Amino acid sequence: MTLSRRVIVCLDVANDQVVKGVQFKGLRSIGDPAAMAVGYEQAGADEVVLLDITASAEARSTRWEMVHWTAEQLFIPLTFGGGVRSVGDVNRALRAGADKVAINSAAVARPGVISEAVTWFGSQCIVASIDAKRDGGARSGWRVIVHGGRTETSLDAVAWAAECVDRGAGEILLTSIDCDGGRTGYDLDLTRAVAAAVTVPVVASGGAGTVDHICAVLTEGGADAALVAGVLHDGIVSIESIKSAMAERGLPVRRERFWPASAVGVA
Repeated sequence: MTLSRRVIVCLDVANDQVVKGVQFKGLRSIGDPAAMAVGYEQAGADEVVLLDITASAEARSTRWEMVHWTAEQLFIPLTFGGGVRSVGDVNRALRAGADKVAINSAAVARPGVISEAVTWFGSQCIVASIDAKRDGGARSGWRVIVHGGRTETSLDAVAWAAECVDRGAGEILLTSIDCDGGRTGYDLDLTRAVAAAVTVPVVASGGAGTVDHICAVLTEGGADAALVAGVLHDGIVSIESIKSAMAERGLPVRRERFWPASAVGVA
């Protein structure tokens, strides 16, 4: 059976508001996470990723009420990440209604947290979130960055992705910091390198500007899903236009909506 390629909407959140910037900087508030998540579900998104992008850098606890309020209004899968430091935090996220939990900075600091979380909750719940930046000093050419793009590490991004999968992570959420917010296309070389190194789905993030960019990362880049944010938020593309382009290129895609069109006023 051929699995559908997924279109996943990313909602970056700071102070309980969806924000958008470029390379994780210059953040601007654009809306309420729960309302935006429901709107994208109605428009045909396959999944939603909710990222509290300042929790780790600010060393604060996640606002679990926000996760709960968003999750209880969705029928499609919700992945939550940001400030997840322990198995206890994974448990809190799942109890709040998330279907999957992304671990980023905490896994770099203590890789065993991935294995522990997988032991308790299963690989299907655990996503290794990796922010990567081009660096000629890294073996593969990309280095892992943590704390919302603020702190460099010594980790090679491709090798780290493989280690996360060896520890049981069931999915890789891969963000190119170089391309994030630039709308010039995903880093196809990075995505291809990670997809070739792991045996789990890779979700590509950072750089979507057109439907062609999204189709390219799903074909040339080898990604299983494309994460999309700013171009959707600004109305430059729509979920429908993305999926139409995917179908035209022969990519398997889910076209039915979880919500009946008649119930939400869309055709």
